[in-house]
Amino acid sequence: MMVCPFRTSNNVPTEPLANARGSPAAVPYSNAELAAMLFDVESDLVERKETFDGEAPNSVRQAICAFANDLPNHRRAGVIFVGASDDGTPVGHEINDALLLKLAHCKTDGDILPLPTMTVHKHAFDGGDVAVITVAPADSPPVRYRGRIWTRVGPRRALASAQDERILNEKRRYGDTPFDVHPLRAATLDDLDLRRFELLYLPEAFSADALQQNDRTMEERLAATKMIASTDEPVPTVLGMLVLGRQPTDFLPGAYVQFLRIAGEERGDPIVDSARIDGPLGEAMSTLDAILRAHVRTSVEVGTARTEIRHATYPLAALQELVRNAVMHRSYESGHSPVQVYWFNKHIEIINPGGAYGDITPDNFGQPGLVAYRNPNLADAMRVTGLVQRYGIGIPLVRRELRANQQSPPEYRVDGHWVSCTVRAKADWLGFRLADR
Repeated sequence: MMVCPFRTSNNVPTEPLANARGSPAAVPYSNAELAAMLFDVESDLVERKETFDGEAPNSVRQAICAFANDLPNHRRAGVIFVGASDDGTPVGHEINDALLLKLAHCKTDGDILPLPTMTVHKHAFDGGDVAVITVAPADSPPVRYRGRIWTRVGPRRALASAQDERILNEKRRYGDTPFDVHPLRAATLDDLDLRRFELLYLPEAFSADALQQNDRTMEERLAATKMIASTDEPVPTVLGMLVLGRQPTDFLPGAYVQFLRIAGEERGDPIVDSARIDGPLGEAMSTLDAILRAHVRTSVEVGTARTEIRHATYPLAALQELVRNAVMHRSYESGHSPVQVYWFNKHIEIINPGGAYGDITPDNFGQPGLVAYRNPNLADAMRVTGLVQRYGIGIPLVRRELRANQQSPPEYRVDGHWVSCTVRAKADWLGFRLADR
């Protein structure tokens, strides 16, 4: 019997069913789950066809392509029911071996590349037999049907946008060589600040004894820290440009932070302060820290106690962590959008281009212990230089700092394109409520 790599949503192994040739083949859903999917409304995991005639062979292949791409990142198999009406009722057509072979041929006829992982079988439901195609999410998307990338958007199929294709490309590279160590072939060593590397980065990355005993050349040191591709190819990497670049935005146009202080609660309200923060990462974060510190308002309560009590609109440590996480986890691969910090009267919104990545989904975002790094080498460099403390504590640290300042936890909105974090100002500050201003 075939071993199925899938499991149902409750992690219970699935039941084996018969494939097109009548031998058992494991599928990712139980009988009850298939029945529920058949009679439920169409979604980004389910499609139904009454027959495999007319335009159906074309649309079924499009659906296979879309389910294999798994743009919503369900990491569950999509299901196509052939022989069922729109409401899920079996139409009574004969589900014979010839039909099942035609459906199985959708995998091998060469129109869908790379070849999808799918099963085809006949299944008996109340009311009649239906052919069932289950399509596993591809390990190496994007999957194309006749050269076009199809995705599933709710109950309909659609051609992938440029942003959709970027997300699918990232899914393919997840686990492969990360983008942050890809070479920037238009750049040269002259575009890196090597003095910054020697004086600031190396002493943090290695002990003094190791540096004294190290007789490596500059190129060898740069290659060892992944700032260049290799000694044979001394081309700056994305990491090298972000950490050491004299002007990173010349090669990575979105590698900066846009700060806006807005007098009001809407983006259309007057802007009272703005800044574009760019340059090598350490310098940029130092500049941003100064801006955040200047805009945090703090009151001092002097009472009978020997120590004064300070109240801040926001804890600076939480804001620093949120912005640095955005810089660390954003996508540098495509698009020119910066990390955006909108500081309103009563809240701050931090927007990170790139969205959920790897094992992180909109549903599990922020859960303790779940970590996936789009830019793992950048994360390590930020740890080396002290910009982050250690891995996996960003969101817990932010929540702890806000709780200590008697503020509500951060609010996240996550999809495949963006992560947006909103922090509400301390409601009771200096004896009055900001909401009453």
